[in-house]
Amino acid sequence: MSKTIDATTLRDWQTQKQAFVLLDTLPQNSYDRGHLPGAIHIVSDDILARATAVLPDQEAVIVVYCASATCQRAGLSVERLETLGYHHVHHFVGGRKAWTEAGYPLDPP
Repeated sequence: MSKTIDATTLRDWQTQKQAFVLLDTLPQNSYDRGHLPGAIHIVSDDILARATAVLPDQEAVIVVYCASATCQRAGLSVERLETLGYHHVHHFVGGRKAWTEAGYPLDPP
């Protein structure tokens, strides 16, 4: 079962250089306009087809996000990752909106 994570905790993980994979599930054009630092990209609809190739370690800590708390892409992606056997999946429910509202940077700026 997945856990949730907030912007402050996620930023702490980044600054403390904790080992985790950050996964943006938004469409490519949205990712290109700005994503959380260090995020890799798999569109939510492609999770089942691409996750095992892109994320070979099912024991890795994975943080999944999309646009905001009302966006459903990350939640669906979390469910799909768990179906594929990933055990340490965290849902950043607030997504990119909560991240930028907290004053944290995006890549590219």
